[in-house]
Amino acid sequence: MAERLSEYRGGDVVVLALPRGGVPVGYEVARALGAPLDVMVVRKLGAPGQPELGIGAIAPDGTRVVDERAVETLGVTESYLERVEERERAEMARRLREFRGGLPAPEFAGRTVILVDDGLATGVTAMAAVRAVRKQSPAKLVLAVPVCSSEASARLAREVDEYICLSEPPDFVAVGMWYEQFEQTSDREVRELLRRAREQAEVGRAGSGSAEWESE
Repeated sequence: MAERLSEYRGGDVVVLALPRGGVPVGYEVARALGAPLDVMVVRKLGAPGQPELGIGAIAPDGTRVVDERAVETLGVTESYLERVEERERAEMARRLREFRGGLPAPEFAGRTVILVDDGLATGVTAMAAVRAVRKQSPAKLVLAVPVCSSEASARLAREVDEYICLSEPPDFVAVGMWYEQFEQTSDREVRELLRRAREQAEVGRAGSGSAEWESE
């Protein structure tokens, strides 16, 4: 993934990972590109009786994406969506506090934003993230994932300036099937990777400042 994104090294880039699973992927990409890492906390709206099946998603700025076809097929009501959304907004707020620790969200206007996840099944959470970032007028919006379904690719490729999916298997069933190890990422791991990324970014800025001073 980092090799495919190598052209962005050294630019005004921010890597945004979708927690939790996207953070280990985003960390390696950010480290390879020498770019800052942050999180875009979005929450899936799960189907009745099938919480892992995303029929919609929400982002912190109020962006809401609903898969109308799935909603119609499953007979999901607006009142159900509102109940699920209320619950997921509470969890989204908790994760923002947990992962960002009071730090402000990065500015995206005029910058290249690389949005990273561990994979896309329905793509609804990534769609909510993409549309939320787009509202802030980035210079370029890139979505990069290691594996995805053809359905998700068709939906998302037209929403971004550049779309990178390393593998789009015809027999895609779930993201975890395409990893040798796919243990659930914990809140603690997310916090630790974000902390490490901030430290590396600070060291990089200090080194750049020193080089500029020496060149003068």
